Amino acid sequence: MAKILIPTPLRQFTAGADAVEVNGATVGEALSALIAAHPELKKNLYNDEGKLRSFVNIYVNDEDIRYLSREATELAPSDTLSIIPSIAGGR
Repeated sequence: MAKILIPTPLRQFTAGADAVEVNGATVGEALSALIAAHPELKKNLYNDEGKLRSFVNIYVNDEDIRYLSREATELAPSDTLSIIPSIAGGR
């Protein structure tokens, strides 16, 4: 099972869990399993067209999936996914 690390702002949708273990052979399957277990996360991770929101960054271990095979990136059971929402603003 891969582990998905949940950032603090999204933990309200995972009953406070900072990590969730899911089955999935790819990043897309793992995220689908996460959404199946915690449906409220979907609107925070995906847009209306079903694509990952542009401000949501997903890493497998320390590698950004945008530089791998995106959601088709294969996972090993020992892999850790990190959801990193972009933060912008300030002066």
